[in-house]
Amino acid sequence: MSAERGASAPWAGAFTLGRLPAVEFGRGRVAGLPGIVARHGARALLVTGARSFRETATWPALLAGLAAAGLESREMTVAGEPSPALVDAAVARFAPDGIDVVVGIGGGSALDAAKAIAGMLRTGRSVMDHLEIVGRGLPYAGPSVPFIAVPTTAGTGSEATKNAVLSVRGPDGFKRSFRDDRLVAAVAVVDPDLLDTCPPALIATDGMDAVTQLLEAYVSTGAGPVTDALALAGLAAARDALLSWHDAGPGRGEATVAARERMAFAALASGICLAHAGLGSVHGIAAPLGALLPIPHGAACGAALARATEVNIAALAGRDPEGPGLARYAEAGRVLAADPSLGDEAARGTLVATLERWASHLGIRGLAAYGLTPSMVPEVVAASRGGSMRTNPIVLTDEEIAVVIGAAM
Repeated sequence: MSAERGASAPWAGAFTLGRLPAVEFGRGRVAGLPGIVARHGARALLVTGARSFRETATWPALLAGLAAAGLESREMTVAGEPSPALVDAAVARFAPDGIDVVVGIGGGSALDAAKAIAGMLRTGRSVMDHLEIVGRGLPYAGPSVPFIAVPTTAGTGSEATKNAVLSVRGPDGFKRSFRDDRLVAAVAVVDPDLLDTCPPALIATDGMDAVTQLLEAYVSTGAGPVTDALALAGLAAARDALLSWHDAGPGRGEATVAARERMAFAALASGICLAHAGLGSVHGIAAPLGALLPIPHGAACGAALARATEVNIAALAGRDPEGPGLARYAEAGRVLAADPSLGDEAARGTLVATLERWASHLGIRGLAAYGLTPSMVPEVVAASRGGSMRTNPIVLTDEEIAVVIGAAM
């Protein structure tokens, strides 16, 4: 994008748009899930979170709908972030049952687990054969069982991505992706009514995850015209919905319902954007943090986003002032401020201030609250240069990354 305020972005002469799920978006769409499942086979594996969705009236209604459609179902729950061991154990348990379709219902952990299980059910291998960087480096040949994604939170965008994030926590831990186009959901059923049970703390962390993904994809070196449009629309939706939904909590009032709809869209858009444009420094830092300590991914993003944005802007101003990054940050600032008249410098300052205000309003805690100490910072810096960091709008120095982490504590 030109550095001149108001100038349109240069047309991308070439870009790639990968696989996307068929998307069923809207209130009440979950009622059609049995019919969608039936199109993919007669025997389904239902992968859910441990508790919240199963305590709603939608769960028994879904089971009754599947039975009425003549479908068999198996069930499993996922508590916390999925590990390779969980995926391998599920595959060993359910592969003999002839599963035709896997349905993931829940937050990012349930969807990622379901996605990975679907990918491995028919291969006879361990998921560690294919996990990036820490795995055995074997190409994934498939086939994947059809996967249907039903998010019950608004943040990760896993319903639209081709990667399943798997984790092992501890000093030798990791947080890495099993990634392939064949893992993309056949159908994403995005029903904003399923977000009604989200507590404020989850709304906050998941919402900041979505905002981070939208902003990082927009300023990414992999951005293109399709992701640009979705990222800006998603940021506008989050601007109009995140804080009001957080403050309102569960409810069926008109404003609350509208806020949930906007955040469901923002999360979906963030998943499409990250899958096609890549991310940046916040996700580069969040991955090793999540492997080292019990820090929810969205909490890590929310704690680091304002500082990472500020550091990126300063680095771009010093080392690449004529590149597209500064203008893109300015445009994002105008969107979050809902003020197209802001000049570039003012818009960038507004962007950082807005992200700071949102994190404070949402009660996002610093990283020290999860056990991060100054002595751990060099280890996090060293492990931060994974795939996400490669599409950051500028290459940050170790010192700059350490500044972000230290300021986020």
